Amino acid sequence: MAGCSNDDKNEEKPAVSPMGRTFISTGVEGRQIPGGGPMTLTFADGRISANSGCNTADATVDLTDGILHVGTLASTLLACPDERSQADSWQDNVLTSLPKWRIDDSTLTLTGKETTVILLDKKIAQPDKPLTGTTWIISALMTPDAQIRSQTLDDVKPTLNIAADGGVSGNAGCNRMTGHATASPTANGPDVTFQIGTTKMACAPEIMEVEQAVLKALDGKTSATIDADTLILRNTNGFGLTLRAA
Repeated sequence: MAGCSNDDKNEEKPAVSPMGRTFISTGVEGRQIPGGGPMTLTFADGRISANSGCNTADATVDLTDGILHVGTLASTLLACPDERSQADSWQDNVLTSLPKWRIDDSTLTLTGKETTVILLDKKIAQPDKPLTGTTWIISALMTPDAQIRSQTLDDVKPTLNIAADGGVSGNAGCNRMTGHATASPTANGPDVTFQIGTTKMACAPEIMEVEQAVLKALDGKTSATIDADTLILRNTNGFGLTLRAA
């Protein structure tokens, strides 16, 4: 009988990897994040993307032996106000200190020489907002050639609401929208087909330009992707919208 025993229980289970996941900091031991953060880390395709309240940095990453080996960081170059201007150097120090990493369920812990950061899986920390029943504010426009943000867009704050029964309401920038949306599930998120009508007011040319781009994005079939409080709609005609939950 002893000869039939199984040693599988003595085999080590493979370590859970953060690759393919995004984590958001919930606590820091040691020097705190300048400006308050939070630190957001995204692991995908052998790379790490990091933001701690100012610029976003990207690099290759090696997770061998439970150590975070980060390559040369390439960063955006925004000027950030107040204490947030120091968030980038804090972030670089943490990531390049060869911190140990460990995952327990949905929690990622980075333990560096001077700082320990506790992060929670974004899907737990910031669950995806529902497509229907949420007031979405349009924050960027997509054309076949570019993604557009403007002061006019920020000022008029176009909105989109999809009710549980598919009814659509909102504001395209100048005119009020009404209509219907039909959602069809796919493996990558729902396809949403819009039928939109508007009132017929005339506004300043720059506002009407925003409105035309909004209506082109909501003309017919779109693919919808939701990540936490962000909704991206991409129309088959090349136009699209980035929206944030109100």
